[in-house]
Amino acid sequence: MSSSTAVPGQSPIAETAPLSLCALEPHVPADRLVAEMVPPPRFDSVRFDTYVPDPDQPSQVEAVKVLSGFATGLGGAHATGVGKRKWFSRKAAPVAGPLGVYLDGGYGVGKTHLLASLWHATPAAPSLKAFGTFVELTNLVGALGFQQTVQTLSGHRLLCIDEFELDDPGDTVLVSSLLSRLVEAGVALAATSNTLPGKLGEGRFAAADFLREIQGLSSHFRPLRIDGEDYRHRGLPEAPAPYSDEQVTRAAYATEGASLDDFPSLLDHLARVHPSRYGALTDGIRAVCLTDVQPVPDQSTALRLVVLADRLYDREIPVLASGLPFDRLFSDEMLNGGYRKKYFRAISRLTALARDAKGLVAQ
Repeated sequence: MSSSTAVPGQSPIAETAPLSLCALEPHVPADRLVAEMVPPPRFDSVRFDTYVPDPDQPSQVEAVKVLSGFATGLGGAHATGVGKRKWFSRKAAPVAGPLGVYLDGGYGVGKTHLLASLWHATPAAPSLKAFGTFVELTNLVGALGFQQTVQTLSGHRLLCIDEFELDDPGDTVLVSSLLSRLVEAGVALAATSNTLPGKLGEGRFAAADFLREIQGLSSHFRPLRIDGEDYRHRGLPEAPAPYSDEQVTRAAYATEGASLDDFPSLLDHLARVHPSRYGALTDGIRAVCLTDVQPVPDQSTALRLVVLADRLYDREIPVLASGLPFDRLFSDEMLNGGYRKKYFRAISRLTALARDAKGLVAQ
């Protein structure tokens, strides 16, 4: 349907009315949650040979070698990109040790790129490989139940877990138990995180039971450190400053498939939609336009926003906003607390998406 909108000082424009995320309440069946455990669209075409290591960061070159070797051990010997770049010229050898690799590093050093490359390199049908974030994995358990999740994933060749986070002792016990069962079934594991396995939960909880679960979990993985600066900002201009409400509204009406919501209302709506459905919430959305961006009021709201930011980033959906810049979303208390890594990741990703949205505004 069409709608006419008038912008002060300019002639009215007749454009398609934008969508509203707040009007959407998607329902996602459990079988879709399983079927969608594949690398997100942003990482459809990545491979080991498309990863470009920073020559000043030897750990990045080493990571490619180790993961290529891990792929070889899974039967993926032809996925190393040999001959395409000199840093891939050495033949990879299978990795000995735990049946899992854990990529630890900061934001934007290419961990997800490498994890998705490993998934693509493993010669098994997509239905026998699973790729998802830690949150998506816990959501899967919530939808299927623990035993059914074990049964569903036990026949897989590989389980890749992106952004591994342990936010509470319950999730720690749940995932530790799940991975232990999958390891017993012979499932290979690979994960990314911003925290070493033995340090998960640091700054959040100190209960002896929690620490014991962390130790048991870390034994499943060989830690692999990846150093480097955030590639999303490497040599790129600063993210654009927020636009006016008028500019954001006009862009939303002029952009096919755009959504338009005021930020406080969207935060309220996220509380009514389970995070497992945030991906479905963005189905068909080509740009997200937000007015009146304000500081996030509390930690529960902030953590929901982190999940939405991840889904938007995975799907490469630009975000155009008015109000405060994204680096002022979270309070100093939040940025210095136990979930700081999640909040910094969200800032990094939303900043990248804000840069992508710059072309939506008429010059």
